[in-house]
Amino acid sequence: MSRNFHYRNFHYMKVKKEYYAVNMKNYYSENLSAERLERCYTVAPPRVQQYLHMEIKHVLDRIGPGDIVLELGCGYGRAMVPLCEKALFVIGIDTSPSNIEYGHTYLHGVRNYRLFQMNAAELKFPDDMFDIVLCIQNGICAFHVEKNTLVREAVRVTRPGGRVFFSSYAEKFWDDRLEWFYLQSKEGLLGEIDEQKTRNGIIVCKDGFEVMTANGEEFKSLTSEIGVKSIIEEVDESSIFCEIIV
Repeated sequence: MSRNFHYRNFHYMKVKKEYYAVNMKNYYSENLSAERLERCYTVAPPRVQQYLHMEIKHVLDRIGPGDIVLELGCGYGRAMVPLCEKALFVIGIDTSPSNIEYGHTYLHGVRNYRLFQMNAAELKFPDDMFDIVLCIQNGICAFHVEKNTLVREAVRVTRPGGRVFFSSYAEKFWDDRLEWFYLQSKEGLLGEIDEQKTRNGIIVCKDGFEVMTANGEEFKSLTSEIGVKSIIEEVDESSIFCEIIV
C-alpha cells in the first residue's frame, strides 16, 4: 500500500471530521438552543426526567456552600438554578449566543451566576480558579473538539483538591434515551431518526444530526492520556460519571 494512499486516506478522514464538527456546531446553534433546547427537556418522559434529576443530584451532593463552580456547555442555564442554590458562585459557558441571551431570562432572579459565550477547549480563565468543573448529561459528546483537549482544559482551571465531573449515558439507558429522541424528532426539534444508522449508542437523524456516547473505558483512557486519575461510577442505571480529583 503506497504512502500516497495513506496520506489521501488520512486527509479524507481529517476533512470528514472537520466537516462533522462544523455541521454539528451549526446544528446546535440553529436547531437546539434557547427555547427549542428547553423544549427538548420539557418533552422528556418520566424515566428521562428521573435521569436528569439524578445527574444533578449526584453533583449537588459533592458541592459545598463555599465552592465556585464552572459548567461547560451550560445551554440556557437549566442546571445552573439548583447549582446556584448550593454553591457560592456559578459560571456557565456556552458557544451559542442565543443560549446566553435566553439564559439571562431563564435565570432571572438568580444573583450568584455569570454566563459567558466561550469555547470550552480554549477557556479564558486562569489556572486553579474553580473548585468544581462540570460537563454533565453527555455534554462531552456535544462539543466539537478533541475530548482530551476538553478534559485537559477542565483540569487546568480546577484548583488542587478540586473536582472535575464528566458524564455520559449508561448502556442500560439506551431504550429510554432513544424514546426521548424519537419524541424530540416528533416535536420537530430534531430531524427524522435514521433507524438504519442508529445503533450502538449512536443516534443519527436524516438531517445530519448525530450524537454519540462515552463509556467508562473511554473516560479512563482520556484521563490516563493527560496523566490524571479518575473514578468511574454508574448512577441510577442511566449515567456513567467520570470524576477527576485534581
